[in-house]
Amino acid sequence: MSTNELLLVWAGTFIVILACRVVPIFALRGRSLPPRVIDALNLIPPAAFAALVANDLFSPSAFADSLWAGVMPLIAAVAVFLVAWRTKSILWCCVCGVAAYLALSFV
Repeated sequence: MSTNELLLVWAGTFIVILACRVVPIFALRGRSLPPRVIDALNLIPPAAFAALVANDLFSPSAFADSLWAGVMPLIAAVAVFLVAWRTKSILWCCVCGVAAYLALSFV
């Protein structure tokens, strides 16, 4: 792929992503959304967070290196679950997950 083709693909992708993010903002300006739509939109951050976590927890190659390398994310996930249950804050879940994973990597 030549440089011009790469730049064309990059520019096209940039325009589409920008349009997908900007057009709804202008289209919905000044309108109130129904409560069910707001409830559905509030589920996006936890769903994205769960998808990122599930990708690491249920990886087929998690136990390929060693047993500890596969168990370590599961232990960190339990710690995050407990923090999520107690605080219901995605910020504290992220902080706890990073701290638990870092602490377990030194074990």
